[in-house]
Amino acid sequence: MAQAAQMIVNEISTPLRVDHDKKRRQFTIRLNGSHDRAVLLYDYVGKKTVDLQHTEVPDAFRGRGIAKHLAKAAMDFVVEEDLKAHLTCWYIQKYVKENPHPQYLEHIIH
Repeated sequence: MAQAAQMIVNEISTPLRVDHDKKRRQFTIRLNGSHDRAVLLYDYVGKKTVDLQHTEVPDAFRGRGIAKHLAKAAMDFVVEEDLKAHLTCWYIQKYVKENPHPQYLEHIIH
């Protein structure tokens, strides 16, 4: 399996690609082909448990729904790998509250 899994996410204006670097334990989106990037960090806190720790989008790119793509990629990863997740990051907590899919909810540790 390739070290960096990729998912293509379509935005209204331009397609955003969410890269998953399992070695660094992060999801990233390069913004406008520049050095700017949005990132979601996680860590393993058990064999099958992750802590979704932090989401960060550069100030100039906030309010465009970019963090939502990172949160969706992270939650889809949790479901696909059949992991349990702690939601330390406030944004991911918000994302799950706004998108209460049963497959997400059954993987969250409260």
